[in-house]
Amino acid sequence: MEAYYNCLRLKNKKVRIMTMDRNHYTGTIVDVDHQYVYLRPDRGGNVYTSAFYPGGPYGGPYGGAGWSGNDILTLSLFTLLAIALI
Repeated sequence: MEAYYNCLRLKNKKVRIMTMDRNHYTGTIVDVDHQYVYLRPDRGGNVYTSAFYPGGPYGGPYGGAGWSGNDILTLSLFTLLAIALI
């Protein structure tokens, strides 16, 4: 529950998040609920997730690789290890 309140307090702020598997994500928290934090990643940075991406690295029916301005990364609150305001 503490992760939820920390993310709620940092909503619409630029943060750096580290998860339990030691992955780092930088972006702006756009929303949070009791299970997930929704992060708009910074542009220009590479973000790798374990999710299935049907478009592949060179495009496809869902677009090409990389982040556009409307992409939102969903992270489970259960996996958050640290969050820092930047």
